[in-house]
Amino acid sequence: MIPIPCLIAALQFMESDTVAIIGPQSAVMAHVLSHLANELHVPLLSFTALDPTLSPLQFPYFIQTAPNDLFQMTAIADMVSYFEWREVIAVYSDDDQSRNGITTLSDKLAERRCKISYKAALPPDPKATRDQVLNELVKVQMMESRVIVLHTLSKTGLLVFDVAKYLGMMESGYVWIASTWLSIILDSTPLSSKTANSIQGVLTLRPHTPDSKKKREFSSRWNQLSNGTIGLNPYGLYAYDTVWMITYAVKTFFDQGGTISFSNSTSGTALVGGELNLGALSIFDGGQQLLKNILQINRTGLTGPLRFGPDRSPVHPAYEVINVVGTGFMQLGYWSSYSGLSVASPETLYAKPPNRSRSNQQLLDVLWPGQITKKPRGWVFPNNGRQLRIGVPNRVSYRDFVSKGKDTDDLHGYCIDVFIAAIALLPYAVPYKFVLFGDGLENPNYNQLVYKVASNDFDAAVGDIAIVTNRTKAVDFTQPYIESGLVVVAPVKKLNSSAWAFLKPFSPLMWGITASFFLIVGAVVWILEHRINDDFRGPPKKQIVTMLWFSFSTLFFSHRENTVSALGRTVLIIWLFVVLIINSSYTASLTSILTVQQLSSSIKGIETLITSNDRIGFQVGSFAENYLSDELDIPKSRLIPLGSPEEYATALENGTVTAVVDERPYIEVFLASHCKFSIVGQQFTRSGWGFAFPRDSSIAVDMSTAILTLSENGDLQRIHDKWLKNKVCSDNSKLESDQLQLQSFWGLFVICGIACFLALLVYFCMMVRQFSKQFSEESPSSHGSSRAARLQTFLSFVDDKAEVSKAKSKRKRGDMSLDSNGREDESRNGSRRSKQTDLPGEI
Repeated sequence: MIPIPCLIAALQFMESDTVAIIGPQSAVMAHVLSHLANELHVPLLSFTALDPTLSPLQFPYFIQTAPNDLFQMTAIADMVSYFEWREVIAVYSDDDQSRNGITTLSDKLAERRCKISYKAALPPDPKATRDQVLNELVKVQMMESRVIVLHTLSKTGLLVFDVAKYLGMMESGYVWIASTWLSIILDSTPLSSKTANSIQGVLTLRPHTPDSKKKREFSSRWNQLSNGTIGLNPYGLYAYDTVWMITYAVKTFFDQGGTISFSNSTSGTALVGGELNLGALSIFDGGQQLLKNILQINRTGLTGPLRFGPDRSPVHPAYEVINVVGTGFMQLGYWSSYSGLSVASPETLYAKPPNRSRSNQQLLDVLWPGQITKKPRGWVFPNNGRQLRIGVPNRVSYRDFVSKGKDTDDLHGYCIDVFIAAIALLPYAVPYKFVLFGDGLENPNYNQLVYKVASNDFDAAVGDIAIVTNRTKAVDFTQPYIESGLVVVAPVKKLNSSAWAFLKPFSPLMWGITASFFLIVGAVVWILEHRINDDFRGPPKKQIVTMLWFSFSTLFFSHRENTVSALGRTVLIIWLFVVLIINSSYTASLTSILTVQQLSSSIKGIETLITSNDRIGFQVGSFAENYLSDELDIPKSRLIPLGSPEEYATALENGTVTAVVDERPYIEVFLASHCKFSIVGQQFTRSGWGFAFPRDSSIAVDMSTAILTLSENGDLQRIHDKWLKNKVCSDNSKLESDQLQLQSFWGLFVICGIACFLALLVYFCMMVRQFSKQFSEESPSSHGSSRAARLQTFLSFVDDKAEVSKAKSKRKRGDMSLDSNGREDESRNGSRRSKQTDLPGEI
């Protein structure tokens, strides 16, 4: 609400020719006068109207010369996050500036996954009465959160602390964070003992102004002028700098050749009315240039650098974090928009890259209300004494997990014992009572139980509740206390050993590929050794037998033939390594087959069920139904609800269902007394069981910590052994293990195949080179022979032993030389006979 005299006085002031305005002090007046400043082109500067909603887009002629509440609320949100609190209560004056500041705080807390759980609005300062404050704080006292943010002005703020002291809300367990109004009081006036006693342990913020010679000199002059009766707070320094900025901007305006001139306003009457002499309102012609000069200032003042950023806020605003101790205060560190919380002054951080990581946020130790140094937990159970209503599924089967006593209302079971053990580790008392959920005739729907927690019908849910996606969207779960996941159980039959059991370790394809490689390697080694190794020579039948014997004898590393070529030895070494791996794998698999009783089932896992039309059983109330239908697209007509282990066994035996899909803990209990069935395939989901709490519940975090403690100290395992130990049937052996497939060994075969290919390639190149070299001196007629003849000659060369081939080549060259000499003699003799015939007298 705007005081009418103040508004009239402001409008009367603006009737005179005005070039700039310093003020107003309140955001309420700023919202009204900013509209008028826009119309008259008069810059309006304020160092106290710090409402973050006064946008420069809406009010281009309004300038906040001190950091607005956006930065202050960001600093408070960072402090809440730093101390790991999740909820706060906001106490504020119900005026524009405080209300909008709390709205900004709510937004900044939400960015850090925190929230304001309750807003206590008080009448605008200074109208709040003691009774009004008392009524609101009594409501706050009944709330769960103990972190209170107080955003108001000095008179209301001190009244709130006085009433809080009276109600015992300044004792240990409470956290109070006050906005900058409290630091203004600490800097401006000495505290009375009553006031100091009522604000012990409070955290507050003070705008940070860096130390400088200019600031110290001004503070000294101020103390002389005020005789020390009024302290100088940071907003006093901002006031001085605001006046200086106006003076500097006007001087610059004149230096630029500007003149003070005004033109008539045509919208004054439409703005307010005809009650005042609004016709006297004039538009400042140089207002836009003066505004530009103010925004372009880049100097150093008492508060530090005088420079505005793109959003018209001071560059790198910062606050000091103050802890009220005794009649004074203790500085804990700083907050800056550049690097967040730190114990180093912001000026030392500007030269470094900004670092807002969790590990870089630091503050000194705090003395909290009640003179304690240990960080308060930040929340307690409300003082109305209401017990937590814990929803528990009223199961009719698998009662080892949750069950009700026959003659009493006491609850027992594995899940109940884990919850009781965990809650006993909490550092505070938690009153609770168990409330059964379900009619006791069939297992309840667990999704409905979880939604009861989300709708606040229950304060928590305890039991065998699987943590799945759709449930985590509604509630918060604790750390899982047991692993779970869906598995398939089906009837199995024993497999007796047969005379051909030794073939089972390898699949048919594996046997075929292995046998083929024995032959391939034998042939390759024979080719590489045939010309130079007598062991691989002889009649064709003998060579074939030698090749087969050599290849298959490598299986037992008992080959008698030696390899003398480098290529042959390389291939043999690689092949022997492959044989070693295959032999070891075969031995291990055969041992397992002959020593472990094998079971067989036509169902191999969830994949078999998906591709078939068989009916599948599931436990009533389990999430398995939704998973099978929604995630795996199995028609609901194939899904048969079952309620107990006995129903599982009956349905599987009479063929009502082909298999049952349920969570592993249930199946392990079921198999303890039903050895005709077994888990088939692999577990195809990964989850766990946890306790459900409402969203952002503080106790959920503490319970998770307690569950981890139970796991680390062994208590969780002891509870498991108490209820679920020896729950697996001793006769329930594993299903027939899969045969060794080619996929497990194809890499070895590829390596061996490449080695054989490269060895043959190198050998072929060597043979071609030797053949070309040894037969390079053949007669021209030989070179002109057919390709078939040359190929036959090459094959004969390759087949011959190296020494024999060389001898044949030499003999062939000798015969060719003799034949050439004979033809030459014959030619010569013919020539002589011709000459003799031609002699005279012969005719």
